[in-house]
Amino acid sequence: MKILLAGATGVVGRRLIPLLVQAGHEVAGTTRRTERADLLRELGATPVVLDVLDADAVHEAVAAERPDAVIHQLTDLSAEDFAANSHLRIEGTRNLVDAARAADVETMIAQSIAWLYVPGDTPAVETDPLDSSLPPYEGIAALEAAVAEMPHGVVLRYGALYGSGTWYASDGAIAERVRANTMREAPSWTSFVHADDAASAALAALDWPAGPVNVVDEEPATTADWLPVYSAAIGAPTPGNAGKHAATTGRPVSNAKALSLGWKPQVASWRTGFSRMNAATDAVTELGTAAEAAGADDAAKANGAAPSR
Repeated sequence: MKILLAGATGVVGRRLIPLLVQAGHEVAGTTRRTERADLLRELGATPVVLDVLDADAVHEAVAAERPDAVIHQLTDLSAEDFAANSHLRIEGTRNLVDAARAADVETMIAQSIAWLYVPGDTPAVETDPLDSSLPPYEGIAALEAAVAEMPHGVVLRYGALYGSGTWYASDGAIAERVRANTMREAPSWTSFVHADDAASAALAALDWPAGPVNVVDEEPATTADWLPVYSAAIGAPTPGNAGKHAATTGRPVSNAKALSLGWKPQVASWRTGFSRMNAATDAVTELGTAAEAAGADDAAKANGAAPSR
């Protein structure tokens, strides 16, 4: 199968390329930056330099590549610009879907988020409504609605991504806040997923039925649970009561549907993942770091991941 991977140089994208290649797929990966083309080649993908906000360019690229499926891992939170990320989710997704349909592509797999459900006492499942009062709602609602127009559209509702290259990495934005003691323990909920497991879900989703799927690990946690463990893992002081917590309330999220489809997180709990935070980086991460040193445009992260336009 030929895959067009949009957002190929992001945290999930650069982990996903080798998985797709190993599975026998041909991969074309998009990036806005010509200096990132070598990274894509090293990972096994054909680079496509493209701004997904340029509708004509997207149509031309999809028509030229003629993929069997599009995998959408686009994000943009440079300098934590949430408005830019929402705009990308709305306009970038619209452009991808329109171009894919015009080229008779049937399958699209797209990244969404798992922390937008309405509050509740039970773990959220995919049929539960999303909370329209939360800031990401407009962009996520537009993204998911657009992907649903595809003959076969799968939405991956990722938990908070962690691992090298994310906000939760030892050199990431969350780590900086924890070291600065600007986050505190609280009863708010977070459902995590390691970036490696997020990538494996994107590969598996090529064979999943259409619709949303929560992609989270086995242990939803309150900030009061995970923050002290995380602080210890990065060598930061135990958090106090100053500052703010990571979420207002949040809700635990169920991964039962993903498990029923055959996916299983290799890192079953953030506890295990956090304990490996300072382990040696893998080859994919080293390649990405080298490219960042040359390109330097992906310092910010999105949903816990590096921007991947």
